[in-house]
Amino acid sequence: MMSHRVGPHHKMWAMRRQTSNPSITREGGLARHSEAGYMLVALLALMTVLALFALAAAPNLRQQALREREIETIFRGEEVADAIRLYYSYQVTQRNLSGDNGLPTSIDQLVEGIPRNTKKVQIIRPSAARNPLSDSGDWSLVRPHSAPLADFQSSVMLFAGNVRPPTSDPQLKAVELLMAPPVLPTLGLSTAGLSSSNDDDSTGPFIGVSPGGSSKSVLNYYGIDRHDGWVFTPLFR
Repeated sequence: MMSHRVGPHHKMWAMRRQTSNPSITREGGLARHSEAGYMLVALLALMTVLALFALAAAPNLRQQALREREIETIFRGEEVADAIRLYYSYQVTQRNLSGDNGLPTSIDQLVEGIPRNTKKVQIIRPSAARNPLSDSGDWSLVRPHSAPLADFQSSVMLFAGNVRPPTSDPQLKAVELLMAPPVLPTLGLSTAGLSSSNDDDSTGPFIGVSPGGSSKSVLNYYGIDRHDGWVFTPLFR
């Protein structure tokens, strides 16, 4: 008859299986700690590399943001220049005013539009009345026969090969020399932004607007690389 009693050899085998090896356990724990340490070092290295890339990209991002604002500024400034032209044309043809008397004295007058029958016709979008490069949103007003206008004229002549570009609008062309007296060719020297005269007042006739400020620009407008040298005017075009 076969006995089903478990012999001593089975007890010994069971004890061997249950007994843990302290050295193996210790090595396994060290290995796990070592792997965690390597992962932490790799994560810190990756974060350092990403931070360096971010620092390197920051100036380019700021420059790109400024470039986009300058594009919008030029677009809006050209709209203001065309609104001045339309305003002056109305003053000459409908009210028999000319010269400085036919020019607007505030941006609000351009936004209000010009009368036509019993209504007013819009000649500029309200958004164009704001300067994207100014915290206040205000444009610097450029007066006729002023130093900033003369500086801009010099830069335009330099850009055009020392030739004064003609004004195409017939009403403004008749008073162009009054509003913007001729300047001597600069022979390669630009004077934009170097004038010490400040002709920007809150009221008074103006023939153009400027972003103002004294920062260098990313874009060049008629070869001018300073925001305070940019002038948007219906003259010289």
